Amino acid sequence: MYTNNNQFNRRRFLMTTGVLMAGTLAFRQNLFGQVKGDGPVQQINKAAATAKINVTKLRGNISMVEGSGGNIAVLNGPDGKLLVDAGIDVSKAHLIPALHSISNKPIKVLINSHWHFDHTSGNVWMHEAGATIISQDVTRARLSQKVYQPEWDYTFDPLPKGGIPSIVYKNEFTKDFNGETIQVKTYKPAHTDGDSSIYFPKADILHVADTFWNAYYPFIDYATGGSIDGMIAAADLNVKQTTKHTIVIPGHGAIGNRDQLIRFHEMLATVRDSVARLKKQGRSLHEVIAAKPTAPFDPVFGNYVIKGDFFTKLVYRGV
Repeated sequence: MYTNNNQFNRRRFLMTTGVLMAGTLAFRQNLFGQVKGDGPVQQINKAAATAKINVTKLRGNISMVEGSGGNIAVLNGPDGKLLVDAGIDVSKAHLIPALHSISNKPIKVLINSHWHFDHTSGNVWMHEAGATIISQDVTRARLSQKVYQPEWDYTFDPLPKGGIPSIVYKNEFTKDFNGETIQVKTYKPAHTDGDSSIYFPKADILHVADTFWNAYYPFIDYATGGSIDGMIAAADLNVKQTTKHTIVIPGHGAIGNRDQLIRFHEMLATVRDSVARLKKQGRSLHEVIAAKPTAPFDPVFGNYVIKGDFFTKLVYRGV
């Protein structure tokens, strides 16, 4: 049954949240290259304003909500709702009824997995709805300042005061809520310099955010401390934190499991080694891209926004 749900969620995800970033392809030959007019952030926001929101019940009163940027986890119960990530603010009109379909309990706690706008721009309205916002200290710092992302050619402004986390942690954090003792742990710099995993031990559900894009090549944000080696280390840690029974919530993609984490780790490590070997031979970025080091993995991981050539560029930068 779990496998069938996973396949169903994958198809549904492709039809809904995929549009959040796929729309940018009409405006760029290279998704993150220079272009006149709207860039990826503007196009993602436009798509998010009308994207359908889907709710999938997992186990232990925990659901995954898809359609507003990164995947959101919701723990529902007598204490109210605890959310992991806030999605994109322009999705508010669609996200509120989706959350109400779980229950009419208020949002009481919001944990930010990292700073990226597709996981945090909803912070402000969720705080206004009553949520206490929690994050790693590095994430709060990023949300409190201007951040220029060269790959997107976009400067993110600080969030308004209400969207800034009021409770921070440096390495680990625990929260008792609705019968769960939620365990939050930081990674060393990986996708960004402020990534965290959030584990619900009673339900055995692990939200690993953007350290795992299920069946997709991931974005690596070098501008704010990310690296391919850090992504590989985080992927290895994710495998070690799970068993065959663990439900894994990725930052993007369908609900996952340990086997998929293993395949993701193998892809990252293999592509990294191939690109590093070619670069060590003195080959230019253009020559390495032409060598197609991602080719064995493209049928599985190359069907979303980041294609093999661009992922090769990201890896080349970090080796």
